Amino acid sequence: MNEEKLYEKTIKSDTIYDGKILKLRVETVELENKRYSKREIVDHQKGVGIIAFDGPDKIWMVRQYRKAIDKVTLEIPAGLVDPGELPIETAKRELQEEVGFFPQKVTYLFDMHASPGFTNDKLSFFVAEDLVESPLDLDEDENLMSKSYLLTDLYQMIENGEITDAKTIIAIFYALRRINEA
Repeated sequence: MNEEKLYEKTIKSDTIYDGKILKLRVETVELENKRYSKREIVDHQKGVGIIAFDGPDKIWMVRQYRKAIDKVTLEIPAGLVDPGELPIETAKRELQEEVGFFPQKVTYLFDMHASPGFTNDKLSFFVAEDLVESPLDLDEDENLMSKSYLLTDLYQMIENGEITDAKTIIAIFYALRRINEA
């Protein structure tokens, strides 16, 4: 099959909501069979996720309340890219804010789209190493706790259902693969 037949032509786009970190729009699209359909799309600000190594087999994690699921979660440090900011700079800033360390070495890994069926949300992953204590203040709407965990313990927390955040699960599997290849 020719991939060009998979593309949809946008006929109309209506913004339903325009908020601080996301926008909701409804697009009317024309399909390859000449029929029309509607697509509800969430435009989301780009973000970063940081795999911050604390030695060879531990990474820093953040515990925080997430209103959308009404639970306290355990996640890798992460945050939104400010306008005009490079993702690598966001990774450094977020690590200082959330964990209190500045990374001497930061390596870009890959980008991920969490759910491309309805959002353009894009997360860039970075590895942070050689951490030096250098705290920054949290954003005024953030309340969290940070701690370093053994990767083997984090793997058990995934299996037990304690960790359910997708970016964090991806990060832990990446980190485990990295230490197993070393």
